[in-house]
Amino acid sequence: MNLARWLGIATIALIGASPAMAKDWKTVAVAMEGSYEPWNFTDPSGKVVGFEVDILNDVCARAKITCTVIQTDWDGVIPGLNAGKYDMFMDGMSITPERQKRIDFSIPYAQSSTSLLALKNGPLSHMQNEGKTIDLSKDDDDTKDAIAKLRADLKGKNIGLQVSTIFATFADKYLKDVANVKEYKTTDEHDADLLAGRIDVTLAQTSYDLGTLAKPDSKDLQFVGPRFEGGAILGPGIAAGFRKEDKDLQEIYNKALQAALDDGSVKKYSLKWFKIDITPSGK
Repeated sequence: MNLARWLGIATIALIGASPAMAKDWKTVAVAMEGSYEPWNFTDPSGKVVGFEVDILNDVCARAKITCTVIQTDWDGVIPGLNAGKYDMFMDGMSITPERQKRIDFSIPYAQSSTSLLALKNGPLSHMQNEGKTIDLSKDDDDTKDAIAKLRADLKGKNIGLQVSTIFATFADKYLKDVANVKEYKTTDEHDADLLAGRIDVTLAQTSYDLGTLAKPDSKDLQFVGPRFEGGAILGPGIAAGFRKEDKDLQEIYNKALQAALDDGSVKKYSLKWFKIDITPSGK
C-alpha cells in the first residue's frame, strides 16, 4: 500500500471516529406566518408583532440567543422546517399525534378552544349548545350528542377554515359529509368571505376569533354554537416546532420558556394581546 493511499484511509477512519459536533445556537431563525392576528401579524411598518413575538423575544433574551423572524406560508411551515429553511417555528400550532410524527414540539405556551363565528343576522345566529365547551377527549354520550347537534345545525351550510389546520381535520372527521367545507390559505380570507355572506360560518381558534371580534369591521359577527377542545384532533396545547434532531435547541428553548411561564411573563403577554389568560392550566 502506498503512503498516499494509507493516509487517505487513515483520514477517513479518523473522521468516522469523531463525534458529531453540536451546533452552536447563538443565532436562531424562527418562522411565523405573519398574518395570524394577534398571535403573529405584520404591522403597518412591515414588522411582525404579536403574542408569539413577545414570547420569542423574552425566551431569546433569557437564553442569550439572537433570534430573527422569517415569514412563511402556514401550509409550508413544517416542510420548510424539515428542509432546513429555518431552525424552529412559532405559529399558533397545536400539538397533535400526526404532527409529532414529523416534528418535535416545545412545552405548550398556550391553550385555546375551537369556536365558530357567524353573522348576527345570518342563518346560524342561533345554534344548539350555545356557549357550551365540549371536551373531545372524553368521547362520551354528551360529546357524541353535541357532535350530532352540530352536524344537524350545519347541514347544507358553507363552512370556512384555514388549510392544513386542526380545524380542517375536525371538519374532515365530523362535517364534510353534511356541509360544504371551503379551505382558505389565510384566516383573513375566510373572515372576509364570512362578512360578505359567501360562507355561513368559520371554524378557528377561540383566541383568534376574539381578536377578529375586536376589529371595528366585525361588529356584525358573533360566536355561535359550542366550543371544542382536547382529543387527538385538537390536541393538548399550542407550542413551538423543532426538527427532531435538534434536541439541544428544544431544551434551551424549553428552559427559558418555563421560566417565562413561572414568573408570569407569558400570562402578561396573553392579557396584552387577548385580554384573557390563555396560558396552559396551572400557570
